[in-house]
Amino acid sequence: MKSIKSLVIAVAIVALACSSAMATPSTQIWIPSTDAKDFKNIHIDIDNYARFSSQPDAGTNMYNVGLSAGVLPFDNLKLEVGVDFLKQDIKAYDDHPLYLNAKLATPEGAFDIKELPAFAVGAFNLGNTSVTQQNIIYGLVAKTFPVVGRLSVGAYNGSEKTLGVKSNNGIMASLDRNMPEISDKLWLAVDYMSGKNVNSEISVGGAWTFSKQVSLIVGVVFFNPFQNSVDGLFPGGKPTLTTQLDISLP
Repeated sequence: MKSIKSLVIAVAIVALACSSAMATPSTQIWIPSTDAKDFKNIHIDIDNYARFSSQPDAGTNMYNVGLSAGVLPFDNLKLEVGVDFLKQDIKAYDDHPLYLNAKLATPEGAFDIKELPAFAVGAFNLGNTSVTQQNIIYGLVAKTFPVVGRLSVGAYNGSEKTLGVKSNNGIMASLDRNMPEISDKLWLAVDYMSGKNVNSEISVGGAWTFSKQVSLIVGVVFFNPFQNSVDGLFPGGKPTLTTQLDISLP
């Protein structure tokens, strides 16, 4: 009986591991950032998450094409809305590949208050079926410090039905920094999302800006880094190499 129970648990976790991609607003490497797009700025994201392992418990590779835009004509208050087309080689999810996201944000120093940090509230992974409705709502605050870079902290809460009871919430944090000492085109970041669900992770990576319209993020996502496994398996699966091509229009 114990072996049967273990097998059921393992199968369930592997299935969850295949559904850990994010329907992305403006992000760091994995978690949202406090950045939001300017009015009429249209943005295309082409994201790839490739597992380092091909073992059955590794989880699937994930591919995402996203379209987002800024829709408020203000400097101090920005609203970004987006839709993502996500594929991850699991029929229950791939039959319903569209996800929505939205973010309302203020930049640092908004309203001529020099020391005011940036704020953002938003939602992502808004699906249209019981298996895709992660419906994660979050809030973030960010402040840039000399030498150190920008520190962001916040919290999130998602669907208990999809992410699991007592596994559907946690904190978010990140540190990112432009690297003019090396090149004005280089940006580095590390981010963290706590919890015991398929999105919990720690990521490291960087971006290179090729032009005002085109940049490329390359990073590594380690899922469930501070959690104990169940029968050697983790909800998020094995680590992934991510590449994220960002194209701004115009």
